Amino acid sequence: MTITMRFAGLFAGAVVLAAPALVQASGGLPAPEARNGRPLVRFDPASRETRVTGHVASGLCFSFRLPQEWRLDADGSENRLKAAASDAGIDVNLRSAAALRHLPQRDLASRDAAFLQRDYEDLLGRPAQSVSLASSHAGAVRWSATWIDANLPAPSRAMTVEAFIIPLSKEWVLELSPENTGTPEAHNALVRHLLTGLTVHGGADCRG
Repeated sequence: MTITMRFAGLFAGAVVLAAPALVQASGGLPAPEARNGRPLVRFDPASRETRVTGHVASGLCFSFRLPQEWRLDADGSENRLKAAASDAGIDVNLRSAAALRHLPQRDLASRDAAFLQRDYEDLLGRPAQSVSLASSHAGAVRWSATWIDANLPAPSRAMTVEAFIIPLSKEWVLELSPENTGTPEAHNALVRHLLTGLTVHGGADCRG
């Protein structure tokens, strides 16, 4: 499974279209319910909520709910959720502990954040001017990094990327990267709804 976290900007006259692919270590999502390892996305018209279920490995899966209708983006191979009524999107990515074992940070979430940091800095060819790693809702960790450059199109001349990192087990982390979610208040409300409702299932409870 390959996930791309999109952003756009100009650095030193070069157009930056997307971050490098974030590739899961071998193993995939083997559950028979998943289509090509992609999460299941089901909208309930009665509750006006969308349930997302992902199978990680044998006996391990996760699920969360989103307000209103969301769909799995059919373009490309990435696992990207798209809101039906807006431009909001959420990239969903899994990464194994094995893919992070070369990093020195003390815990899995911190190692994953360092991995993301390295990928973006390699892509942009420069370190971020500001980096944050902090606890978020329900045991998740929020990583964000900001680059400032006069060539960026935003009025602030800044670009910030973020990901919410959720350890699912000692062997796997889940990355959720929302974007285009509206005002800061709307963004924070969506993140809180997503993270506080996220559950990890194991054994017989791990079903689609």
